[in-house]
Amino acid sequence: MTRRTMLTSSLGLGLAGLAGAVPAPPRGYTLPPTEAESEPKPAPPAEPWEPSRRIGFAVVGLGNLTCNQLLPAFAQSGKARLVALVSGHPEKARLLAQRHGVSEKAIYDYKTFDRIVDNPEIQAVYIVLPNSMHLEFTVRAARAGKHVLCEKPMANTVAEAEEMIRACKEARRKLMIAYRIQYEPGNRMVRQMLQGGKLGAVRCIEAVNVQNQGAPDQWRHKLKLAGGGALPDIGLYNLNTTRFLLGEEPSEVLGQVFSRPGDPRFTEVEETCQFQMNFPSGVRTSHVTNYSAYNSKRYRVYAEHGWIGMDPAFAYQGLAMEVARNVDGQDVRSRPPVPAKNQFIAEIDHMAACIAADKTPYTPGEEGLQDQKIMAAIYESARLGRAVKLDAPAGKDLFRGTDPDALSS
Repeated sequence: MTRRTMLTSSLGLGLAGLAGAVPAPPRGYTLPPTEAESEPKPAPPAEPWEPSRRIGFAVVGLGNLTCNQLLPAFAQSGKARLVALVSGHPEKARLLAQRHGVSEKAIYDYKTFDRIVDNPEIQAVYIVLPNSMHLEFTVRAARAGKHVLCEKPMANTVAEAEEMIRACKEARRKLMIAYRIQYEPGNRMVRQMLQGGKLGAVRCIEAVNVQNQGAPDQWRHKLKLAGGGALPDIGLYNLNTTRFLLGEEPSEVLGQVFSRPGDPRFTEVEETCQFQMNFPSGVRTSHVTNYSAYNSKRYRVYAEHGWIGMDPAFAYQGLAMEVARNVDGQDVRSRPPVPAKNQFIAEIDHMAACIAADKTPYTPGEEGLQDQKIMAAIYESARLGRAVKLDAPAGKDLFRGTDPDALSS
């Protein structure tokens, strides 16, 4: 290799890394080390699938989450590829299609959505619409023979969630709910420590998820579109992550909702929801979620021999962990490094792997349905002013499918 070809090759690799995923060396080839043996070794990058093997997705809804997070994630995915866009705004869809290499023939609007049945490149759809539209487009996608990855919350009601599951089962299509936290390395580390008894038995958990909402005319402030306010939008992270960490289901909930008079953002949906969940194992959890306070997304798990927490815990990036233990009579605290991993790539790649291997996703429709039942009970508790009992089936991880680690290749 000459100096010129070496520089050209290095430049190409650098540009490829800026444009998308960091390129991995060819299969079976090991690059020579550049650091001493004493230096820590990073985990090897995942081997991307051949382009022809990657699962083709249509993204339905081109709002902030799609534009700022999902489309860049598809550009870096090693197992999925973006092949179609669905939007009610044709000019936006056309510009994004040009930017992300999607054919103009693969742009659909909500009325022509059913034509995806004629596009064999589309194997799955990712639904990123207002909550009230999840049912309709899940059913239509399943009838078109496409698998469904749906944003959380799954639906507005328990009945809608049940219908989504039924439609996908009848069509023999997979349904996954986009609980990105369950695929994020830091939160998975916390779960493994707790499930492995590293800190002894868990006693209680506290979790906070608050943010200050913007303009009152957005769909999240409309009850018909959102199904609720702070609870289903951001409080769901508290609820679902707690269930994920413990692996068990609550037997009782106690909830309160509140909105300050005069704030136009909260004429239809709640500003604040505080709730408690009690579990058969004896664990008690306390949660605060609010739509008008400065951003904070954290939790702490208190156990027999220490505590562990994440702050931030539910953000898109920058997650941080802290652990406290009793070591020789001293309170010793540490901050284990949290591996940086794009949560959206992780969940998209998991769905793609499940489709390719014909496996049930780790967070299937049943996982979303369980959260809908618990949120309905929290609202019922707030209305009645007392605790509400829940059926708490015995066993661990009853509503989850194939673990992501089992589909890592």
